[in-house]
Amino acid sequence: MTDQPKSAPDGAAPKKTLLQTLAFFGERRSLVMLGLGFSSGLPYMLIFDTLSLWLRDAGLSLAVIGFFSLATLSFSFKFLWAPLIDRTKVPVLHELVGHRRAWMLVCQAVIIGGLLLISGIDPAANLPLMAAVAVMVGFATASQDIVIDAWRIEVVDTERQGQMAVAVQWGYRGAMIMAGAVPLLLAERFGWNISYLAMAAAMSVGVFSTLMAPREQAHQIRPIHTEGVTQPKALEIAEWLMRLAILLVGALLVGSGLSGDAGLLSNFVGGEALEAAWKAKPNGVWLQLVGVLAGLGVIVVAAWPIPKVPTKPGVYLSTALYSPLKEFLTRFSGVAGLILATICVYRVSDFVLNIMNPFYRDMGFSLTEIAEIRKVFGIIASMAGVFLGGVVVARFGLMRALIVGAFAQPISNLVFAWLAMSGHDTGVLFAAICIDNIAGGVAGTALIAYMSSLTSAGFTATQYALFSSLYALPGKLIASQSGRIVEASAIAAEAGGPIGALKGLFTRLPPESFTAAGAKLGVSAPAMAAGYTAFFLYTAVIGVAAIALSFLVAARQGNIGKAAAEEAAA
Repeated sequence: MTDQPKSAPDGAAPKKTLLQTLAFFGERRSLVMLGLGFSSGLPYMLIFDTLSLWLRDAGLSLAVIGFFSLATLSFSFKFLWAPLIDRTKVPVLHELVGHRRAWMLVCQAVIIGGLLLISGIDPAANLPLMAAVAVMVGFATASQDIVIDAWRIEVVDTERQGQMAVAVQWGYRGAMIMAGAVPLLLAERFGWNISYLAMAAAMSVGVFSTLMAPREQAHQIRPIHTEGVTQPKALEIAEWLMRLAILLVGALLVGSGLSGDAGLLSNFVGGEALEAAWKAKPNGVWLQLVGVLAGLGVIVVAAWPIPKVPTKPGVYLSTALYSPLKEFLTRFSGVAGLILATICVYRVSDFVLNIMNPFYRDMGFSLTEIAEIRKVFGIIASMAGVFLGGVVVARFGLMRALIVGAFAQPISNLVFAWLAMSGHDTGVLFAAICIDNIAGGVAGTALIAYMSSLTSAGFTATQYALFSSLYALPGKLIASQSGRIVEASAIAAEAGGPIGALKGLFTRLPPESFTAAGAKLGVSAPAMAAGYTAFFLYTAVIGVAAIALSFLVAARQGNIGKAAAEEAAA
């Protein structure tokens, strides 16, 4: 079963009724997507979160446990091997189940095999083997994500990307909830080995979903022409080894920068001093940015063809890595830069809210109050927001949904200013967290659907992996200064001036709100509250950039879509 090619993301699709929108969630593709989302989230949580509890129970140090987080590096630079998944056929399985499903089954087999191996290992006695298997499962999980995203994009048209984004996020979050609780309950009663054995069996959900999944459109493999390139085999092999080694260096730099973890990099250069500087708050993020930029430069060098001397490795790598980006820039000529800027800025106003737990504590909320509202009602609200985002995309079109999501985020940030003025009030905390999570769900779904619409046949996996790997970097940089902004604003408020005028809003705060936090900084409670309020106003202003870019890209991209339609009609 295949669908028609994706339509242009110009928001001009006929408006669907609510019943038509909801009906899709009962269709085969949506249910399959739910299962595939589950198979994506389950191993991620098992390897990068739950496994740390097992290691701690086995008596391992926190330093050793932290080393296992290096497996997440594969998620940071997955766009580097996505071209391999786009271009390479899995023998036998490709003909039986299609390009994407064949790769899914391979990844799932590796994940299940890895979890089975982990279930038979004693980490205290054989830690190196446990680490190697964890890295293998992490790599297979990142690869599975690449393929699932590509299948999701290719199996439906643009107008249904919103609903597919809902299904994959629901499945993913459901798996994370399960993997964060069920293995712990099983481990307490039967032991960790049995727990991970059961989780390996739970991955059968992904295999079943893959087998039930309809085929995507006939996969288009873009050719790489090396005809006429003559090169001695020994030199070709040597060049491949050299280029791949350089590529690995670049990948390590990019992955270390995007993940914020230089643990592996510091083993080769800089040692403990580099690792400490890399993680330093708040200025370490600039070193991470340098790592990303340097890594991208190294990757360019690794793939750059030798001038006037064509070689097979040079032709293959330059084409495989540059062609997806070149195709995107050509297809969206004149607006590609605007699109990339929109992707990078779109979630910034949400990413900068990285000090919310300290904010809640400074207001006087207990850990129990925070946990109950954030972890229970926050998750429910987030899933509701994801669903609402899918409905908005389906009913009002992709570009309108993008604009709605751009407005939702900064407006929801202003709710926290209301919370600051309300003091220690669990009802307002509940409302603020729910509104913020609903808005974030709408915006996240709109962005996923939009990025999905930007890909093209043959480059789907590579282009989407690139968008999803890099879009959070600007927000990460700006978020590194959030604490400084709050404290500087509080000090400025104490001294008077424009921010000081906000202190009048906090004359009736309960004694537990901001008093201790203000004392640590040497300011009054109203000044501390004014500092937080100024910060939330600042985050809302940041969101204006995303709103403006969303309007611009909607107009410019719409013009491109109309021009293409008129040319096709002529």
